Parts: sequence; structure tokens; C-alpha cells
Amino acid sequence: MTPPLRVLYVCTANICRSAYADVRSRSLVSADAVAFASAGVWGFDRAPLEELMAAQAVERGADPSGFRSQRLSPDLVAGSDLILTMARDHRTFILDDWPGAVTKTFTLSQFADGLAALPDAAAGVHAIEAVRARRNPPRRDGDVADPYRQGVAAAAACAAEIDRLLGVILPRLAGPHLRPE
Repeated sequence: MTPPLRVLYVCTANICRSAYADVRSRSLVSADAVAFASAGVWGFDRAPLEELMAAQAVERGADPSGFRSQRLSPDLVAGSDLILTMARDHRTFILDDWPGAVTKTFTLSQFADGLAALPDAAAGVHAIEAVRARRNPPRRDGDVADPYRQGVAAAAACAAEIDRLLGVILPRLAGPHLRPE
């Protein structure tokens, strides 16, 4: 049996965007296929998912109760098969500190765009390799907006945008291990 793909989501503090992507992905994909984690470039240590984003997660069928934030570390970067950042500046931060991670680090929208341009046959690690081979730069308008302290509407818009991008990414990474909603 092949080990699961290891996907790391990264944002600023790991309490809103990457945290939501992490708990939402876990609710949608079997851990046998993909192992998800998340971290913040300036992350808090062991903080729960921010209240408004936690409410969005619950509303969308995910359980954020066991989530605890963590700061990005060399071990997390080295141990990931794919690193998906919420914004271009998070990607830049990673590549400044760990330039060798360039082959596996994308913004969430950059990776979704790359997958959308691929034939449907590429899945799992093959999809990652195919996106890597035809890498396009991240779009200026592709960052997922930070909802922190921006209210319920911003949290809902952020969750909807992450869900839209995960809707492109997760079926290609997880294949038959995607749970029905």
C-alpha cells in the first residue's frame, strides 16, 4: 500500500484560511489517500480555529473542535509532498527560507488553475508532477482574502472561495477516496 500524499496548507497565523482548508479537507477525503496539515508563517502555537471560520467549517460539515494551530517549520516543509499557500506572499516566504521547496510549493489558486488545465487522467502524485512540469506563475488576483476580524460576510466569502478551489483540487488528489458531501 502506498503512503498517503502529504499536503500542507499555509497562511499567516494558521487560525483562519489554512486552518479552514485543513479541517475542511479532512472532512472530505479519507486519511488513507491524503494526509492534511496546516501551518502559519507567523503562526500561533496551539490556537483553535478562529470563531467565525470555525462556524463556517461546522456549517459546511467539518468538525474544527480538535484543530490546533502551529508555526511553519523546516520539518513540516521537508515532510510535505505538496505545499499550498493562501497567498503569494506566503509562497515567497517559504521559497526565501527553503528554496528547494520550489517544486512542491504553489498558491492554492495556482495549483487549482494548473489542475484545471490538465487532462482528467492525471491524479494523485501524477497530478502534482504534471502541474509542476507546466508551472505557471501565481495570478495577482489569486490570493484568498484574509477574513481575520473582517466579520461574518468575509468569513463566508473566504470559506466559499477555499471550497471552490478545493472542489478542483481534492478530487484530483484523492480520487476514489473523496467522501460524498
